[in-house]
Amino acid sequence: MGTENGRKDPPQEKTDVIVQCCSSPRPLREGNEDVSEIARQLEYRVADIPPLHLSLLYGLQQVLLSISSTISIPIIVSTYICAGDLELVTAEIMSTFLFMCGVCTFLQCTIGVRLPIIQGGCHKFLPAIAALMKLPMWECPDLTVSTYVNATHLNMTNGTSNITATVSGLDRTEIWQSRLREIQGGIMLASLTQVLIGATGLLGWLLKFIGPLTIVPTITLVGLSLINVSIQFCETQWGIAALTLFLVILFSLYLGNITIPMMVYRRKEGCVNIRYPAFKLLPVILAVLLAWMVCGILTAADVFSDNPKALDYQARTDANLNVLRNANWFFFPYPGQWGMPTLSAASYMGMMAATLTSIIESVGDYYACARISGESPPPAHAVNRGIAIEGFGSLISGAVGSGGATTSYSQNVGAIGFTKIASRRAFQAAGIIFLLCGVFGKFGALLTMMPKPVLGGIVVISFGMVTSVGLSSLQFVNLSSGRNLCIIGLSLLLGLMIPSYLQTRKNIINTGNTEADQVLVVLLSTSMFVGGVVGFLLDNTVPGSTEERGMLKWKKQISSDTADDKRKRQRVYELPYVTDFLIRHKVFHYIPFLPSFRAFRHKKETTKNTKL
Repeated sequence: MGTENGRKDPPQEKTDVIVQCCSSPRPLREGNEDVSEIARQLEYRVADIPPLHLSLLYGLQQVLLSISSTISIPIIVSTYICAGDLELVTAEIMSTFLFMCGVCTFLQCTIGVRLPIIQGGCHKFLPAIAALMKLPMWECPDLTVSTYVNATHLNMTNGTSNITATVSGLDRTEIWQSRLREIQGGIMLASLTQVLIGATGLLGWLLKFIGPLTIVPTITLVGLSLINVSIQFCETQWGIAALTLFLVILFSLYLGNITIPMMVYRRKEGCVNIRYPAFKLLPVILAVLLAWMVCGILTAADVFSDNPKALDYQARTDANLNVLRNANWFFFPYPGQWGMPTLSAASYMGMMAATLTSIIESVGDYYACARISGESPPPAHAVNRGIAIEGFGSLISGAVGSGGATTSYSQNVGAIGFTKIASRRAFQAAGIIFLLCGVFGKFGALLTMMPKPVLGGIVVISFGMVTSVGLSSLQFVNLSSGRNLCIIGLSLLLGLMIPSYLQTRKNIINTGNTEADQVLVVLLSTSMFVGGVVGFLLDNTVPGSTEERGMLKWKKQISSDTADDKRKRQRVYELPYVTDFLIRHKVFHYIPFLPSFRAFRHKKETTKNTKL
């Protein structure tokens, strides 16, 4: 195993070393002295490759953290499109969504920002979808009666004042598919805009003005703004949520250094003894399994209510049994499976507002993930490419009709801190598991049966880690400066106050334009947007030295004396196999989302670096 100073520990007996079971993490990179203490304790860093079976196990751990949040979106969207009572339709939309989460996660980890980030369902689109479906033309018809007027499928008779038609299977299908196609069109157009924002380098250009006083409120408010989400999961059964939280803390913090003797088989050596740090590397899986088992026992004993309207019903292990029963064994989504998407200004404006907030949150997640993974902050080309790939993934999601878009998941970023696994390969494995959950519906439905309070205990510690990672960037700024304290306090307070106020004053914004109102409500209801913008504007307009603002220490992480050293630090963000080719050809130096971007500024060093 590597020590904190990068040296290898003395070799131990073969029967005692953990290396026999999993590859040893690499020492810290040279010149990266600012790596956080959390990163020093990682078992696997971003570029490390665990064995295949461990990659799948670590990937499953990340899937368990995010799958319940992800499947809640197609379930909610099904209600908005008048298909909430059609369980097979809900199951198909859910399979489509899980499939796309897998595709987007794999793309993001492989050719996107290339950090260990899960791409899950974006809840920011739900308010926009809800507002769109409340328009008179998309309101759900009364389906409680057996007959109603359906103008698109009626043979109208002259002189008839009360025309009715029987609801046929085709009519009911058209009701929800037409609404889903309208949602698809808005998501696709907004996602195309996101691709352009990333591909043109607009976002990367703004990074030169972003420092710790912008990053701190943005990332911190990601965690703080999700308090209500944590409560929604935990309130279903506080006891089970507390048990899960206790188990995660016990395994990851108290028992992290304890190893378990295990027998493994090797072709050359046969059965050998190893000591495996299960508590340190698998705290989530162990906590989930034990808490899930307790829920199963209490369900069998009828401790939890069997009334679906009761809160503790969601703690039962059979609460989502219908999802498992109705899921298809095999389902492969494809573009246009619900018909040709439709476009409207209202749909685009609403989805665009959600897309902008998603971009801001994702950039915060990139920085948080880099810091907690022990890497230098992502350079402009990596951020540009990450946002472009995120938009491309959401574009495909809209084309296949998943009912939503994808974004970076903050809870999985925070989970790196206590799982000690930042390997890109493990997150690619998580993407493959997501994909398989979508293709093999029964498998995905089985994972969705995890009781909500169990997930609640996990998300509490995950969101807490995100919040603390955001606050950790304060080490770069001068906290004795009244200027900095004022900016930090205002950005955090306004980031919490304005969204909270808008939640209690539903129609307070009235510009006279419905689309403009919708955009403003979505933006100002997003804590990290409000706090980030306030911090950004004040930090760049209030007089202060670069040292006082923390920009000197901050930029030191992403700059160095030579291009050679800079590339060593940022190698984790380079595209596989093609980076040297891109650097050698000047035409690629002007493309904002490629690792060769602006390399022409270091022409002499670049020629030397092509040999790396």
